[in-house]
Amino acid sequence: YILKTVVLGQMLSLFICGTAVTSQYLAEKFQVNTPMLQSFINYSLLLLVYTTMLAFRTGNDSLLQILKQRWWKYILLGLADVEANYMIVKAYQYTTLTSVQLLDCFGIPVLMALSWFILRARYKLIHFIAVAVCLLGVGTMVGADILAGRQDTEGSDVVIGDVLVLLGASLYAISNVSEEYIVKNLSRVEFLGMVGLFGTIISGLQLAIVEHKDIMKIQWNWKVALLFAAFALCMFGLYSFMPVVIKVTSATSVNLGILTADLYSLFFGLFLFYYKFSGLYILSFVVIMVGFILYCSTPTRTAEPTAVPQPVSAGVDNAALKIEETDREAPAATVQFTGGETVVVSTN
Repeated sequence: YILKTVVLGQMLSLFICGTAVTSQYLAEKFQVNTPMLQSFINYSLLLLVYTTMLAFRTGNDSLLQILKQRWWKYILLGLADVEANYMIVKAYQYTTLTSVQLLDCFGIPVLMALSWFILRARYKLIHFIAVAVCLLGVGTMVGADILAGRQDTEGSDVVIGDVLVLLGASLYAISNVSEEYIVKNLSRVEFLGMVGLFGTIISGLQLAIVEHKDIMKIQWNWKVALLFAAFALCMFGLYSFMPVVIKVTSATSVNLGILTADLYSLFFGLFLFYYKFSGLYILSFVVIMVGFILYCSTPTRTAEPTAVPQPVSAGVDNAALKIEETDREAPAATVQFTGGETVVVSTN
């Protein structure tokens, strides 16, 4: 089970690495900064595949029935997911890479708190130790970035950037907890179909408002188109595969596992962007994996819902009131007396 969890988590990290590398290549080589356009393409693919699957369903699982029962919940979920993606990417314009890497981890305690109250997950001491070890690994990775000169210069407004990261991480946590609940209680196709539907609408509107000028500036060629396609496929694979992993494990476990995504991106960056290498990167990878395995070694438990005690009749406090209530509720009765002491009662 632990081996399967580790392998599945690293597959998600590789998908995230693919989205990060293609985005950075678009930004550095072709000066293309269109995070909302890239998200819109991904949501459109989800709409095309999974919302279409829902449209062909019948019964209570059909698209129409889902919209009738839970449409407003999925609007909020789509909004949280779209804005989480946008805020994290937007934060790079205001703050440093180091701040984003550190503050992005804020989503993990938020996720654990939401899982505690919403999913009724109960953690043991070893789980908190494992999270602390993973965060120590992230700190080691940030230290390696600083030593390698990869921390970037100060952003234009660090406070705005840091706030955007914290908000984005919190929205990611809300999206992931919702995803775990839907996948484990409803269905994976419903989650992806609804996120695709409302994500496409919300990201399309936001795209038209905030990025239409940036899109007009893109110098299209086959390399740019190929990078957009690679990003879309990696993101589509991430969204399609993550519910499968969450169903097997949990949202918290998945978020710990994908902390290694930055390290995979770094290894690609050594060849594509000529990053400097540091032995601390290997150490941080090992520390994160140790914490992740430690977390997965002990399953969390789910608290049982508290049973509501049933009232027990222990006598009548107000006999007259009880008789009056009984008279109102009881059906009319006809009593017939026959010979002897036998009484026959029939109700109308």
